[in-house]
Amino acid sequence: MKSTKKLGIWMDHSMAHLMEFSETPFEIETIESKFTHEEKEKKLAKGESFMHHKEQQMHSDYFKKIAQKIINYDKVLLFGPTNAKTELFNKLSEDNRFVKIKIHVKETDKMNAYQRQSFINQHFSSPLYK
Repeated sequence: MKSTKKLGIWMDHSMAHLMEFSETPFEIETIESKFTHEEKEKKLAKGESFMHHKEQQMHSDYFKKIAQKIINYDKVLLFGPTNAKTELFNKLSEDNRFVKIKIHVKETDKMNAYQRQSFINQHFSSPLYK
């Protein structure tokens, strides 16, 4: 029987911490959005409409990078303090490549690396999500 590949992603609009669930879960990658506060200020100087367009474009690129990683897993947990996880979930739901991947979304506060690993362990160890 094929083993299920599981991935936990703590994310907000600026950063995503990707952690594979295994015997010893560990962070495999951090993906950062290019839309920083400094970038926002620069684009806002060119006009609010321009800034919003650039923000959407950069968030789209950020979500695409995360999606490229998710495609290799069977079960994914998206969690974090902002609505970025829900926005990503909605984008993935519109893409047929992600239909067979079970994706769960959970609201959490900011977390350090230990708290993120513990949260993933609890989630994927639960009988509901095995």
